[in-house]
This record gives sequence, structure tokens and C-alpha cells, in this order.
Amino acid sequence: MKAYRIHAGGKFGAGRFDSMQRSELDAGDVVVGVAFASVNYKDALTARGRAKIVLKFPLVGGIDLAGTVEESGDARFRKGDPVIVHSFGLGVDHDGGYAELGRFPADWVIPLPAGLSLFEASALGVAGHTAAQAVDLMELNGVTPAKGRILVNGATGGVASVAIDLLAQRGYEVVAMTGKADQAAYLKELGAAEVVGRNEYKDSGRPLESPLWAGAFDSVGGAQMSWLTRSMQHDGVIAAFGNASGAAFDGNVLPFILRGVRLVGVNVNNPIERKKFLWQRLATDLKPRRLERIARRIRFEELETAFDALLGARVTGRQVVDFSL
Repeated sequence: MKAYRIHAGGKFGAGRFDSMQRSELDAGDVVVGVAFASVNYKDALTARGRAKIVLKFPLVGGIDLAGTVEESGDARFRKGDPVIVHSFGLGVDHDGGYAELGRFPADWVIPLPAGLSLFEASALGVAGHTAAQAVDLMELNGVTPAKGRILVNGATGGVASVAIDLLAQRGYEVVAMTGKADQAAYLKELGAAEVVGRNEYKDSGRPLESPLWAGAFDSVGGAQMSWLTRSMQHDGVIAAFGNASGAAFDGNVLPFILRGVRLVGVNVNNPIERKKFLWQRLATDLKPRRLERIARRIRFEELETAFDALLGARVTGRQVVDFSL
């Protein structure tokens, strides 16, 4: 069967198109015929050997997938069941989604919720799950549409694009911040009320800036995170899920002790029941309205082009490998 595997070589490994036998797949109770697998920044870093992510070689890349059960040694799943698999080390230390078949422990496999197609599930993938987790955590911390505007930073990225759609449909006034001015129409189509440039708001460097945002979704980190913490309203919540501009940022405690600002980390390596809960929300009250606009289908053979586009910041939204093309 066809696969894209990461092999030993270079500093952190190197990816290439490959063929493999079913017997070579990693251990598990459930064999899944992969219909779709999304393309994520982490996958691109892995394939191009840009970061130490893969823990064994060779390894099928791809951190998420959607497909149908081909064979199961676990009574919870039957042949033909539509399922989702992500996290739990996929594409890190267990074969991932970039192969026609995958084999996984049954405890990792999520039944596809009613209301989602396999394509929609993969178009959402880890990115959609992250966005849903961020919305859920933000609302658990008291943010509502009545509290004020929500900033989505790094707005054209996969997680951010889904987040804009989710927030807009829940009645939030979304301000999309991006360095890609030519994508303003796309962001407004997703539901952004306003699109602003990355440098439109000036950082005064003061311990507290003017209070602007009831909530913020941040995939950027770095200096922008420093400014965000100081620009939140009272009881504002920042959901942090990326570090495109760096993992470190300067800050002070005043936003937290004088305004009650909360910095909430969004980690998708959560227990399986939490994953199922969020996927159920993605199939119902959090289901995006513009998913076909956010996600683009690509052929398996286009994977390396997709990786390079991601690493070169030339991608808007999501790319999904469709194994039927």
C-alpha cells in the first residue's frame, strides 16, 4: 500500500513517499481504511526534518485521520464503522494517517458522531478539535458574547480559521488579526466582523495597555502574547495554542492581579472521553458553517508541495489529503 513515511537521516529524519506491507503497521486492535488525513504544521516540520518530533523510524506521518474500520479485535467496533483517530502519539511514535491503512489501539479510536461526514471530520482534524477546546475553555472561564470583542491572532491559520467560524456563529464579535492583508475577504466570509493588520495596534510597552478584548485566541506567541496579556479587559481570557513567533514572551503580573486576566493553555492530548465530548460539540452546536470554504482537498501525491507551502506561510485554512483522488 502507498504511504508517506519518515526515515532516519539528516538531523531529525526525512520524509518520502514509500510503499509498505500491512504487516509493517504498528500494533493495535483496529485496522482503519484511511479516507482522509489533514496536513498540519507539525506534519510539515516532521516531513522536512525541521524539528525533533518523530521518536522512531520509519514512521508513517500524519497526526490525524478519518476513515472506516476494516477489521477489529475489539467488540466496540465493526467493519464499516466510520471513525476518527488523532493524538496519542500519531505521527510521533505511532504510525499516523498518511497511508491507505492504519492500525491503532481501540482506546484511541473515536466513533464518528452523527452530523459529521468523514471529510468534515478530517477537515476539522486536530485543528478543529483545538478550536473547539479553546472555545469550550474560554466559555468555562466566563466569556460570553455580551462581554465584548474576541481577537483571533494569526487568523488565516487552520485552527484560527475554524475558531472564527465557531465564534461568529455563537454570536461573538470577532476581530481577525493577520499579516496577510489580501485575505481580508476570506476572513470576513468566515464571520470576522473586522480584519486588522498585525501592526495596527501599537505596543506602548506600559505594564497595562488600554483594555480591548474580552477574549483572545492566539497561535503566535512571542511579543504579540506579551502585548495581548496587557491589552485584555477585566476577567479577559486568552486561549493559547501556538508559538509561530516564538515560545518565549516578556510580561508582568499586573494584568493578572489587577484585571484578573487568565491565560489558558489549549492542549489536545486530553483523555478520550474529553475528545469524544468535543467531537460531539463539533457535530452539533459548534459545527462550522464554512468548512468547505476553510478546507481544500488535495491528492496524496501533493503532500510534499503542501508541506512546503505550510512552512513558507503560503497556506490559508486547511489542506486535506483525499485518498480517493
